[in-house]
Amino acid sequence: MNDQQSYYETMYILRPDIAEDEVTNHIEKYNKLLEEFDGTILDSQMRGKRRLAYQIAKHREGIYVQLSHQGNGQHIFKIEKAMRLSDDVIRYMTVKQEGPLPAPRPSNKSTSQAENKDNTDVKVESKENQPVASADPSPSGKDATETKEKAES
Repeated sequence: MNDQQSYYETMYILRPDIAEDEVTNHIEKYNKLLEEFDGTILDSQMRGKRRLAYQIAKHREGIYVQLSHQGNGQHIFKIEKAMRLSDDVIRYMTVKQEGPLPAPRPSNKSTSQAENKDNTDVKVESKENQPVASADPSPSGKDATETKEKAES
């Protein structure tokens, strides 16, 4: 691996009204362009249709695609130019990463629930082991009420 090779992540949003096979064609198109311009694809994922934070080109939703790649930086301008010229891409952004993206961990619902249960058990035990002491130096509740009533009179 070259020292000049950097990691990048490009997120682009496609129009929500295009067909699923066209979305696949766009993903393949940008992946091929990236390889033609001496970039290396690390990961390419379609994140699905989501609601936009604000309206873009009269669209309230968009199809998000995430592309992680590696290269010398010269390929960024070329792939972004292709996205800019496409009518189907409504937004795109490329960010330089410090290193490769970590591999996603498989999340198991039962495992996370078991870990949470273990953590709550520990918290309960730690509360039970602590001695109960009143930090309130005031007299008992009944005496405090009587004192309060006398002060008001």
